[in-house]
Amino acid sequence: MTGPSTTAVVRLKKDYMRLMKDPVPYAIARPLSSNILEWHYVVTGAKDTPYEGGYYHGKLVFPADFPFRPPSIYMITPSGRFQVDTRLCLSISDFHPDTWNPSWCVSTILMGLVSFMNENTPTYGSIQTTVAEKVLLARRSKRFNLRDPKFCEIFEDLTEQLKKEVAAEESSGISSKSSRDQEPESSSRDSYSMTANLVLVSGVVVLFFAVRYVIMSANINDV
Repeated sequence: MTGPSTTAVVRLKKDYMRLMKDPVPYAIARPLSSNILEWHYVVTGAKDTPYEGGYYHGKLVFPADFPFRPPSIYMITPSGRFQVDTRLCLSISDFHPDTWNPSWCVSTILMGLVSFMNENTPTYGSIQTTVAEKVLLARRSKRFNLRDPKFCEIFEDLTEQLKKEVAAEESSGISSKSSRDQEPESSSRDSYSMTANLVLVSGVVVLFFAVRYVIMSANINDV
């Protein structure tokens, strides 16, 4: 892998300082200490959207000659909006180098990502899900991220916050509701199977007594 150019290093450091001084609403991002070309971000679900309460971890992989070419963008946390671990086709990603503007910074990329996430416009890497599915994934996102060692390593402060939120949810009983989110489907399937079996057994019993009645009636007539 080609190392970053001097221009890329200077620019990305400058972008990071700018991001710390002037944060982007609903998003945070920071580079790996071992590789300035790989950044990880967390998008927080905006209020009054299906993603409210969710925390969506992803990564930006910058080319060695950034800012002259755009980064690859990935989503890691399931959101119902994007496929996970898949390069996303956005106007600010490496799918569209022809529309990329070198003056755009990491803050610009994050703002574009947040905006596109709250839309329904289809693109490569996006998926179609119901509002209910998105709400369910938002509820599960905290626990999903806490199981990811890289997330916990990069976002130590946020990890502690999510642990407290999860603990509060568990004490209030929200977690038990969350753990049962997938039960209706399986329960209804089991209920259906049980009902079908009961109907089958009942049919066999009825058929047995009907045949027995016919045989007994025939014997009585013969007598």
